[in-house]
Amino acid sequence: MNLNRVGLDTSKAIFTLHGVDQDERAVLRRNLKRSEMEAFFAMLPPTLVALEACGGSHHWGRRLADLGHTVRLIPPQYVKPFVRRGKNDRNDAEAISEAASRPGMPCVPVRAAEQQAEAIVLSVRELLVRQRTQLVNAVRGHAAEFGVVAAKNISHLSGLLETVAAEEAVPDTAKEMLAFLGAQVVQLDERIAELEGRMKQQHKASAVSQLLAEVPGIGPISALSLALKIDPGRFTSGRHFAGWLGLTPKEHSTGGRQRLGGISRAGNERLR
Repeated sequence: MNLNRVGLDTSKAIFTLHGVDQDERAVLRRNLKRSEMEAFFAMLPPTLVALEACGGSHHWGRRLADLGHTVRLIPPQYVKPFVRRGKNDRNDAEAISEAASRPGMPCVPVRAAEQQAEAIVLSVRELLVRQRTQLVNAVRGHAAEFGVVAAKNISHLSGLLETVAAEEAVPDTAKEMLAFLGAQVVQLDERIAELEGRMKQQHKASAVSQLLAEVPGIGPISALSLALKIDPGRFTSGRHFAGWLGLTPKEHSTGGRQRLGGISRAGNERLR
């Protein structure tokens, strides 16, 4: 089979392939089970395989690269315009292949397993911080139902719990439940502190992260986030990076007239 490019639509169990030849004619359309993927691509001669940059794509990018194929991970927002009417797995695979055919199509570099593992620490910390915020808001909300209020800051939580415990008008059941939530917040504080200690060690071991931390306004955690999630070689200038991050104005220019709006906020919200 003479393949020039394969578009691969991934899922949990079934993978859809759309392959084209040198004349851009579809010569391969089929579904594969997850267990059949590696055996099938091991039989193919080295070719370009395009995937959407989504969950699991970096794993398959590494596996396909080990089998000798060239892998391109394309951001989903750049694939969507190529999807024809009637969305299904085959049309998605074809759209991925069409997007990969464009010479200037931006791609996401395939991450090494170690880099992905280090980035998980950032994601876990963000998850625990969100859970802590939810618990603090729940305590403040329930306490307000009994007329006990506090300022919006986690540092005021301990004082709020002490006020609730001393308030005779608050039923014992409510006091017990709010104390339980407060204990959960303390446990999360300890876990978050452990992760932040680990992140500081990662920061000290990363030369890129230490360089970024020298920029005014960037601390160790932000510097480590940038170092782990961004490939500096993808950007030609600081403005190019700012545009990718969503810190440049939206443009609505036409007819030779330049019109700029507010910042686009189109990039990674956490990094921005």
